[in-house]
Amino acid sequence: MAISSSCFSNVGWSPISYPGANTGKSLCFRHGPVGLASSKEETPRPSLRISANSVQRARFIARRKESVSVRQLQRPLVEYMSLPASQYSVLDAERIERVDENTFRCYVYRIKFFSFEVCPVLLVRVEEQPDGCCIRLLSCKLEGSPIVAAQNDKFDASMVNQISCESNKSNSLVQQLTSDTVIEVGIEVPLAFRAIPVQAIESTGTQVLEQILRIMLPRFMAQLVKDYQAWASGDASRQPLGTGQI
Repeated sequence: MAISSSCFSNVGWSPISYPGANTGKSLCFRHGPVGLASSKEETPRPSLRISANSVQRARFIARRKESVSVRQLQRPLVEYMSLPASQYSVLDAERIERVDENTFRCYVYRIKFFSFEVCPVLLVRVEEQPDGCCIRLLSCKLEGSPIVAAQNDKFDASMVNQISCESNKSNSLVQQLTSDTVIEVGIEVPLAFRAIPVQAIESTGTQVLEQILRIMLPRFMAQLVKDYQAWASGDASRQPLGTGQI
């Protein structure tokens, strides 16, 4: 088996008078209330207060399912999918490094988000399953400009990638290999983006995640098939196949 890379201050009125027309009174602003000044004091009205510290959050969710047909060779696909994590190929040495037998660090490609470039670094764990495996996100760190790096303590992320084959059709000459991936990201909207509606931020973020999956999953599946073919033909080297390029 294998793994891939796949924000305003308080507003108040200042005292100011404006001569009235033939009234003997003056139109004034008394720290908030607006009205005609007279000998009788009016009940003060509350000042308008808008907090610059109110937290806005946005959430992005993307899902994609990718399947490929695989012609079985001398060794069946289900055996390849049942390999222990210790025998997994990292597929792309430029983007993935092994931390231990079932944990990997993945360097995702640079992502354009509005005017910023973001490079996520993922720590994932591979869980073996009867007909494949499940890749789960353990943590995510953002690399890029200072404003990007400052968001590392202001977001949460989750990812699950279920990889499976048709174990009930193990004798079939051609089998389907499937990757079903869900990514969810929640962020605290930076002050610089507070003027943008949250819906617009969420729409853009979701499109970015969908684009990542649209590009990376087919590439991942192609590498997976290539790794299976090498393994099924007797190549036990488990050498990386990728070059870090999309």
